[in-house]
Amino acid sequence: MAERHEVVFVDGVRTPFGRAGEKGMYWNTRADDLVVKAMVGLLERNPDVPHDRIDEVAIAATTQQGDQGLTLGRTAALLAGLPKSVPGFAIDRMCAGAMTSVTTLAGGIAFGAYDLALAGGVEHMGRHPMGFGADPNPRFLSEKLVSGEALNMGSTAERIHDRFPQLTKERSDRFALASQQKAAAAYDNGKLQPDLIPVSVRSESGWGLATRDEALRPETTLEGLAGLKTPFRPHGRVTAGNASGLNDGATISLLASESAARELGLTAKMKLVSFAFAGVEPEIMGIGPVPSTEKALKKAGLSITDIGLFELNEAFAVQVLSFLDHFGIADDDPRVNQWGGAIAMGHPLASSGVRLMIQLAAQFKERPDVRYGLTAMCVGLGQGGSVIWENPYFDGKKKKK
Repeated sequence: MAERHEVVFVDGVRTPFGRAGEKGMYWNTRADDLVVKAMVGLLERNPDVPHDRIDEVAIAATTQQGDQGLTLGRTAALLAGLPKSVPGFAIDRMCAGAMTSVTTLAGGIAFGAYDLALAGGVEHMGRHPMGFGADPNPRFLSEKLVSGEALNMGSTAERIHDRFPQLTKERSDRFALASQQKAAAAYDNGKLQPDLIPVSVRSESGWGLATRDEALRPETTLEGLAGLKTPFRPHGRVTAGNASGLNDGATISLLASESAARELGLTAKMKLVSFAFAGVEPEIMGIGPVPSTEKALKKAGLSITDIGLFELNEAFAVQVLSFLDHFGIADDDPRVNQWGGAIAMGHPLASSGVRLMIQLAAQFKERPDVRYGLTAMCVGLGQGGSVIWENPYFDGKKKKK
């Protein structure tokens, strides 16, 4: 029987996230070029990685067509200049695509099949709107397997508000405002820039360079949020201000077995502890991270009180709040999304899971008093994904107040 190998997160980078659509900075940029740019940037800043030792490349995309199709992992590897001996494949788990790329390749590393692997995701929602061209089986509705609203993510978020009356629109708006404020502070303090790979962009006015997330709205106010339209339901509670937008962007990470990292002199930023995915009713898909986190904690022999940092994907503010309420965590707990989240930075579906990991890894280095962190997200069609990580910088000393 093959022995289990410890899995480490060596490094991760991403492109700045752009607004989807003709006015977005990536409108004239191909999806595969975004992920290739991130991949080249990752390899350039890790020059000790022998390219011919990379055993696998997994790249996720939710809408796999056009420049986001054709077995992205393999095509991106070739375009990035990796040896033709390096294989690759594509993954689709909607919003948790990049997260699933990581956990899938981590399983191969743990089994001993891989030493080094690249895992990430890309979504160009301007070119490929979610579900575009899909043909859902009519049985879903004719046999009432799911509600017709289950395929509309905004409607599922409204249903979480329905189910949990204490999750008010005001709470969602306050959480959204905090996300914008924290992201702005993180940029002002240089926290996010080190892991961003600049991308050349072309528009009608000429060439430029994308160096920061395009959707940030640091000028956001509670009054402004309160007045926004509720597109998913008349007099609803979900708005463009307390939800993530439509975005373009790519992420990539380098994973390794602990022994291979040691052999090659690579420094691990995080160590994988456990992961889990879970299914829930598609109509309330946003609560998915609750059961997936409970499963991941149980597998790790940990409790929620052991988690010192949380990176939760802010698909909708109410979705994060439902998670926090379930686990008895305050809306403004400083352990949660301390540099802001998807409401401010954007959520290019299949790429977002690795963004969470990149931010957690950077926070781990600053927080040797924290041993464990969690990256978690809801997933379309009623799923949740959670990954628990251990901080290699943990020193057992409590943080000084």
